[in-house]
Amino acid sequence: MPHFTVVPVKDRGQSSYDSLEGVNWVDYRDTGQDYTDHQDTVSSDGESELKEDSPFLNNAEAGGKNNDYYDRNLALFEEELDIRPKVSSFLSRLVNYTSITQGAKEHEEEDIPESLRRHTPKSPNMGTLMGVYLPCLQNIFGVILFLRLTWIVGMAGVMQSLLIVLMCCTCTMLTAISMSAIATNGVVPAGGSYFMISRSLGPEFGGAVGLCFYLATTFASSMYILGAIEIFLKYLVPQAAIFHAADHHGTDSATLNNMRVYGSICLSLMAVVVFVGVKYVNKLASLFLACVIISIVSIYAGAIKSTSHPPEFPICMLGNRTLVSNKFDVCAKTVTQDNETVPSQLWEHFCTPGNLSNSQCDDYFLQNNVTQIQGIPGLSSGIISDNMWSNYMYKGQVLEKTGLPSEDAHGGLDKVSMYLTADIATSFTLLVGIFFPSATGIMAGSNRSGDLRDAQKSIPVGTILAIATTSFVYISFVVLFGACIEGVVLRDKFGDAVNNNLVVGTLSWPSPWVIVIGSFFSTIGAGLQTLTGAPRLLQAIAKDNIIPFLRVFGHGKTNGEPTWALLLTGLIAELGILIASLDMVAPILSMFFLMCYLFVNLACAVQTLLRTPNWRPRFKYYHWTLSFLGMSICLALMFISSWYYAIVAMGIAGMIYKYIEYQGAEKEWGDGIRGLSLSAARYALLRLEVGPPHTKNWRPQLLVLLKLDEDLHVKYPRMLTFASQLKAGKGLTIVGTVIQGNFLDSFGELQAAEQAVKNMMEIERVKGFCQVVVANKVREGIVHLIQSCGLGGMKHNTVVMGWPYGWRQSEDPRAWKTFINTVRYVTAAHLALMVPKNVSFYPNNHERFMDGNIDVWWIVHDGGMLMLLPFLLKQHKVWRKCKMRIFTVAQMDDNSIQMKKDLATFLYQLRIEAEVEVVEMHDSDISAYTYERTLMMEQRSQMLRQMRLSTAERQREAQLVKDRHSLVRMGSLISDEEEEVFEAPPEKVHMTWTKEKAEAERRKRNNAPENFRELISLKPDQSNVRRMHTAVKLNEVIVNRSHDARLVLLNMPGPPRNSDGDENYMEFLEVLTEGLERVLLVRGGGREVITIYS
Repeated sequence: MPHFTVVPVKDRGQSSYDSLEGVNWVDYRDTGQDYTDHQDTVSSDGESELKEDSPFLNNAEAGGKNNDYYDRNLALFEEELDIRPKVSSFLSRLVNYTSITQGAKEHEEEDIPESLRRHTPKSPNMGTLMGVYLPCLQNIFGVILFLRLTWIVGMAGVMQSLLIVLMCCTCTMLTAISMSAIATNGVVPAGGSYFMISRSLGPEFGGAVGLCFYLATTFASSMYILGAIEIFLKYLVPQAAIFHAADHHGTDSATLNNMRVYGSICLSLMAVVVFVGVKYVNKLASLFLACVIISIVSIYAGAIKSTSHPPEFPICMLGNRTLVSNKFDVCAKTVTQDNETVPSQLWEHFCTPGNLSNSQCDDYFLQNNVTQIQGIPGLSSGIISDNMWSNYMYKGQVLEKTGLPSEDAHGGLDKVSMYLTADIATSFTLLVGIFFPSATGIMAGSNRSGDLRDAQKSIPVGTILAIATTSFVYISFVVLFGACIEGVVLRDKFGDAVNNNLVVGTLSWPSPWVIVIGSFFSTIGAGLQTLTGAPRLLQAIAKDNIIPFLRVFGHGKTNGEPTWALLLTGLIAELGILIASLDMVAPILSMFFLMCYLFVNLACAVQTLLRTPNWRPRFKYYHWTLSFLGMSICLALMFISSWYYAIVAMGIAGMIYKYIEYQGAEKEWGDGIRGLSLSAARYALLRLEVGPPHTKNWRPQLLVLLKLDEDLHVKYPRMLTFASQLKAGKGLTIVGTVIQGNFLDSFGELQAAEQAVKNMMEIERVKGFCQVVVANKVREGIVHLIQSCGLGGMKHNTVVMGWPYGWRQSEDPRAWKTFINTVRYVTAAHLALMVPKNVSFYPNNHERFMDGNIDVWWIVHDGGMLMLLPFLLKQHKVWRKCKMRIFTVAQMDDNSIQMKKDLATFLYQLRIEAEVEVVEMHDSDISAYTYERTLMMEQRSQMLRQMRLSTAERQREAQLVKDRHSLVRMGSLISDEEEEVFEAPPEKVHMTWTKEKAEAERRKRNNAPENFRELISLKPDQSNVRRMHTAVKLNEVIVNRSHDARLVLLNMPGPPRNSDGDENYMEFLEVLTEGLERVLLVRGGGREVITIYS
């Protein structure tokens, strides 16, 4: 057997099926040899007979050779293979598809040499752990954990701190559930939440929330930089401070100025690093994550060690007030030097210079004793009972420990600089806003979907596990901090009571420096990553071109780096740096993150309630109530943490929404409720008029063509039953029928027919519209329905018509010509077509199939209708229990094992659960049965043609001219009286019989036996034999596998381009569907209707 290697070349026709985004090609040929040549050629081993024919080969070359391949098994479909490729060819384009957006792919290819661009791209290979779980951990654990969590526990107490953690983590968990549903509803290219929201709720919401997410990410970089500078100036190199306070009142301003200077320098350096070498930032991510994990482990180790050996961090107390430890050396009023009692440094701070007897001291200092308490009592000390409840403070209030004796004195706060005081007023709502950023970062997995081996599995599992892990860490830390650390130390934000140590570091083991260094590097790394991600998000928004004034930020360097977006990000981050307070920046980014999460939940809830056909998430553990609960918690947290920030954030989002919505559009409102409704409907129809719906929003909008009997009753009501089961009350359904006659004379019949159809629609629970047309010819009426039904964008895209039963028994060609012409009209209009055969056997709405299969026979790919229809049917209670099976046909040259594997992968990406089976159809000789069947078909056609001709001649001989408009008849879509049997040229319609003509007619009748002998000796046409062979072979395998199926869906071959073979086409369809109880013949409309993308 000769071997061929077929490599697809560029399609000159640019078929709609050949323009899929991110498609790579694979060779299905089971040749037994490796494919090494990447040139676009068709190579052979010397034989002249091609074994592969597809729309990707040169049609002229293929047509010039004896194409035995399609002659044998796919001859019925060969005329349309240029637009409806065979399944193996279609699947080959979906293997190794990439989820990288086209723009990103072009940017990546900028640096690739021309000689290497043809190589196969590296396939995604990251799993759940490395691709989702660890990146989410790194993004969630952040600066708040190390710098503010102990302070939050000290202020709010263990109980309210647990409530804060629980609220924030519940919000992110519910958002993660909604995000998992959206992320597993197809492939999510890089873009994260912006891509998910914009593609789920439209450009208005997408643009507004995308900018909110961008601002949140930008301010997050400010927060991380401020955290890193706070660690640097407070704990690592305090002497590096530039500004110093002249007195106690200037401390805050000096600290803020130092933060501004060093923060601006740090931001500039980070921006340069991101601009020059972003790849190094990604490589260092693992190091930064290791710092976070080591720091967390050291805290657990220190807490366990404190049970038996708590660390020594004594706290100096004056009465019940906490003293700043770095302003004195000994925690005592006096010290002994050379056997002499002298004033200590502490004494000198509270008293005037002099000896112990004559110096004047602060009254509170004299009346209260100086004592030392243990700063870290340990896990077994029982200190948690003191830290259980809240201790909110106002600005300037001294940190006091309840339970210690204290004597109040007049002027007790004259030496306030010696005491630890609260730098800001605290409340439950403020702490919620400060803590929430430590729960964000859950989008890291969805942002990396292009690098994941199985994104639809990894994103939900990794994200939810990461949130569960971080929630456990936060809750356990709240309890451990409350159980191990003294309350006044917890409320000491900067560690002034414990020798300027980071408070959480005092608990760690083996040294506080582990936490200080680890938290410093982790915050630097987090700042670099946010500065890397934010410009790319802005670039993605700008490239969508939904906000015109951002268009400039879509450009960048030649390799795609967003230079201008990085510049804007740096400027906005500088605004956060100028605020200079971590506690002020955190609530700002909390607002924007909460706004983003709110719309993620809204997107999931809307998609679930609308039940669009493309909404098929692989993640099943979601519900619209959970999404609404998450949305409500987000909204509540926004107003709890800061109601004025919430209003500002919502105002910004609202303005962006309106700007996008009204850009270049005018909206006119009427008066009153009805005027409002009409204007809204008009506005919606005009919006739909912009263009065809996106593939993921495509659903069959039906035009059901019905046949009425003589009494104006619906002849096949199960057509409406099938439509109701398919639509389930969603989308558009138009039921149309044609009355043959004159409109002026038939208006009464039109109204009666319309009422009859509406009554049947109500009985069958079809929600839609009725359209009855009066036409002189049924054919013309059908064309009117196909062209003019619907309004604006609310037009049908699919036609459902009945099968012409009894066409074989009728000698009249009008029984099937209308059917074939309608197929041609629908194809010409680029509409999809469904023909339910044996519709009387279809179930009604009260039946339930408790088992059984819906079998799909996918012969050629024509847009994915065969995949979508069973999914829609299974949404109805009648078909819900049925299982879906998909069969496809492999020819001899196809690798059936690879086809099955790729088909299973394709269905997995479509989120459709179905059994997959590849049926091998071997090349076989044309059987005698096929030959005889073809011969009988052609003999019957020839005989009926002669009978019709002789009948026409007799009618002309009698000169009986039938007036077709004398009767008002009820027409039918497959009418028996639709058109003239024989349409002679006009000049021969009215003719006078001469003597010579009469003699010729007599001789013709006498030659009837000769005509009969010609009929007997007729040889079948070879193209008909090939088509009959295809129909017989396909019918054999379909009946063998699907004889007991509840429903069989099958590609409907197109009618012949030459109308002379119309009757043969009907015979082929009959042979193809023989022996099957319920068959649905399906033809696509020339566009993709199902997608693997979200």
